[in-house]
Amino acid sequence: MTQLATDPLTLIHLAISLAAILTGVPVLAALLRGKMPFALTGIFLGLTVLTSVTGFLFHNTSVTPGMIVGAISLVVLAVALFALYGRHLAGRWRTAYVVTATLALYLNVFVLVIQSFIKVSALHALVPGIPPSGPIFASVQALVLIAFLLAGWRAVRAGRATA
Repeated sequence: MTQLATDPLTLIHLAISLAAILTGVPVLAALLRGKMPFALTGIFLGLTVLTSVTGFLFHNTSVTPGMIVGAISLVVLAVALFALYGRHLAGRWRTAYVVTATLALYLNVFVLVIQSFIKVSALHALVPGIPPSGPIFASVQALVLIAFLLAGWRAVRAGRATA
């Protein structure tokens, strides 16, 4: 198991990532009710962009899986931001926003699960590899994915019901 890093960049990146997740969950909960909390949504999107951007500040000699997830996240976030601020959720842009915002939150949670299995000793004992793998890790990631797919689908439907 690797130890939790204490360098300032890692701690700032971690704090931003956790704040993005903690603001994203109530945003998704609101979307499930067909609501749009605009102020909290802006904070969530801003923090999620910062999470992805700060991930690129770590010095690596080659492209890492984290960089790939960060790049995908930034593309997804660009669509979410355009749908929200450029198209004001008009027509199908609301669906595009809900899908991309849910996906952006999922990507943050996906990385959180990976990092938890690496850094939390009880989880690392279950899945000692780096990167984590095996049926326990795959099952947890599958459950997270299924939960987000269901939530995203329900959020899209809830938005259509209130439109």
